[in-house]
Amino acid sequence: MKVDYIIVGLGLAGLAFVEELINAQKTFMVFEDNSQTSSLVAGGVYNPVILKRFTPVWNATEQLAVALPFYDALEKKFNKKFDQKFITKKVFKSIEDQNNWFTALDKPKLTRYLDKKLDKNNYEGVIAHYNFGNVKETGRIDTLKLVEIYRNYLLENKCLVNEHFKYDQLDILEETLNYKDISATKIVFAEGFGVKKNPFFNYLPLKEAKGELLTIQAPALNIDFLLKSTLFVLPLGNHYYKVGATFNWKDKTSKPSEEGKQELVEKLEKVISVPYKIVNQTAGIRPSVKDRRPMVGVHPKHKQLCVLNGLGTRGVMIAPTVAKSLFLHLEQGKELDKEIDIKRFIF
Repeated sequence: MKVDYIIVGLGLAGLAFVEELINAQKTFMVFEDNSQTSSLVAGGVYNPVILKRFTPVWNATEQLAVALPFYDALEKKFNKKFDQKFITKKVFKSIEDQNNWFTALDKPKLTRYLDKKLDKNNYEGVIAHYNFGNVKETGRIDTLKLVEIYRNYLLENKCLVNEHFKYDQLDILEETLNYKDISATKIVFAEGFGVKKNPFFNYLPLKEAKGELLTIQAPALNIDFLLKSTLFVLPLGNHYYKVGATFNWKDKTSKPSEEGKQELVEKLEKVISVPYKIVNQTAGIRPSVKDRRPMVGVHPKHKQLCVLNGLGTRGVMIAPTVAKSLFLHLEQGKELDKEIDIKRFIF
């Protein structure tokens, strides 16, 4: 079989790149072994503001300008709803916290997203002594639903192989490459944390951060916004909420832990005051980078080998933009942004 591209990994990064290929009528084959679950267990929230410091997310406006039409197109493609838009309400911890909010309002990149008027309402079951700040243009992509539907779509079209990719069976030729019975012009590795075992790109400084989430049922809690305090409480409907998330830099497994559960419970009880029941706990490894920028580009020795990784905690926002950037770089020779190009790690 001859194709233009082989893709390894089908989280948000791989999915977004595959969409670029489909739109350009390129042929491809995807290998996915379901070993990396960060896209599947992620909260899926998009928010242009870092609320811990009231600073703008890197290139947030530009990313959202690409991402929102991207997910809208997928909704139309599959006739399914993936994008849930809502207001995010930041719980102020002190008067100083409020003052920092008003200072942030004057920053050009934040004015559009931060509401000048504080929310002084009381919401049953929500612990908040210093009011709320409203963040506009936020929402959530149901990443689990999206990725599962997309995988089935590729399976039906015979473009997806559910098996572990074996690096030692990749034969790199002068202009092309072969893998088993497939010949391709290029291969894109979008494996997330799995890149640590990739002999071609394991030199990249990926920092893995395990994140755990709870799904709770709280019948007395009735909020239709994302509540952001020491953790987030995300409404799923019917009084179910996703709660998270932890950051663990030592545990490299994707298994939920009692330690993670207790951390989330302790924080949650400082955020809501109504009874709740834990109905699920999930965990995944975020592929993060020390400089908090994605890792995108071409192998320094083998131009057929490419990487699309390091999306961190904001994969929903970043994936469509970096996938498009890599595609335009490979197909049209457009230069990659130096901030995302893996050349920054070649010494």
